Amino acid sequence: MSISAAFFAQAQDISVIRNTVDIYSNAPNIGSAKFNAMAGSNGALGGDANSLLTNPAGLGVAISGEVSGTLSLTSNKNTSSLAGASTGYTINKGDLGNLGAVMTFQLMTETPWKFINIGVNYSNQFIDNYIETPGNSNLIYDFDATNSSSFGRHAYDRYGYLSKTSIGVGANYNNNLYLGAGLNFFNSSIDQSDTAIFNSLSNGSAEYFSKQSTPYYEKGNGFSASLGVIGKLSPNFRVGAALETPTFWNIDRSYNFYNDAVYGDDYAVENRKLTSPLKATISAAFIASKSFSLNVDYTLGLTKPKYKVYGDAETELNDFFKDNYKNLSEVKIGAEYRIKQFRLRGGYSYASSPFDALTVNRYADNGVASEQSYSNLILNDRNALSFGLGYDFKSFYIDASYQNITSKYSNPLLYGVVDSNYEAGYYSPNNLISSDAYAVSDVKNIRNNFFLTFGWKF
Repeated sequence: MSISAAFFAQAQDISVIRNTVDIYSNAPNIGSAKFNAMAGSNGALGGDANSLLTNPAGLGVAISGEVSGTLSLTSNKNTSSLAGASTGYTINKGDLGNLGAVMTFQLMTETPWKFINIGVNYSNQFIDNYIETPGNSNLIYDFDATNSSSFGRHAYDRYGYLSKTSIGVGANYNNNLYLGAGLNFFNSSIDQSDTAIFNSLSNGSAEYFSKQSTPYYEKGNGFSASLGVIGKLSPNFRVGAALETPTFWNIDRSYNFYNDAVYGDDYAVENRKLTSPLKATISAAFIASKSFSLNVDYTLGLTKPKYKVYGDAETELNDFFKDNYKNLSEVKIGAEYRIKQFRLRGGYSYASSPFDALTVNRYADNGVASEQSYSNLILNDRNALSFGLGYDFKSFYIDASYQNITSKYSNPLLYGVVDSNYEAGYYSPNNLISSDAYAVSDVKNIRNNFFLTFGWKF
């Protein structure tokens, strides 16, 4: 059971909380078309460079060298609904999503050690996300006795990328036990804005507002390490386990600020250090024959995101995650069926909601504020369904896959208190919006992704 908690991150932009979880802590990886078709489930199967995304012991399973490259076409659509109206927006992108290579070294000795293999994997994805919420004419803000405006529109706009480069080594002991270790290097770039439009009741003109400390830009790099093991219980059953350390992020950021007593409207730069959750994965695989294999992975976050404290902002973020963040869990199931040289693949994954129930003061459709509890505020659980095809030309192969990811969540916006403790409102050159309640829209997110992999085995 989750206990409703008051939402107290008073001075933070919602996008900071969302990006901490969605990008820096739990972003799904883009692998090869095979990896994606099987929902990223390969923890006890292994055999290629994408093992570094789940369990590096899978490198030890490989018996031949391999190089592959994957093209990705991604589509991200958000539909945000408020007060009976909806706005949808789709972002389409194409890029090189994954590169992987495994080099195998067979040990010609009398010892039980059969192979020592080295793997390299590069995963890259756009993280563009645009959430536009329609207005509500019942939400009216009075600047003074003769100047009032109604809420016209709001938008969270994020664009950038996230990449992960992994190198690792895997060993094969007597074809029954596989061990592996990997190092992971992350790079990220985030441009984020939080804007609102209010329409004058006197002349209908639109006035644009930006949330305090936005837009902001972040450039980050991170490091983590992973260890893994796979054991054969029988020719048909394998189990695996892996542990990935927290990712230690170093983030340089710049942001705009408004209405400062000394500097007025200007921008500032700062550095933040974030430690993402420690993660553990357990896996099981069933291999009926050379024609069919099934793998199940379960991943659990063992810790919570934590910022190094430099001031009140990091303290507030840490307190919020300490009280409201749930350790993320994810289940991934993937299967492959081979018909001679053809490959048929499918998969499903489910990632749980990262937050407990949260209670906020929010505006109803009629403009009246009252407390409301949400079980899906900011982010929610995520479902992914995928399938794919492949054809093996012996030395060369080609794989294709499709992935559908869906999530529904409640999207808080417009909150920003300006008082003696906080300067967190929405600002325009001429006016200020200070609100102690949220407008909350319903967002439906649908991602349709296509992947095409070309590979060579040697």
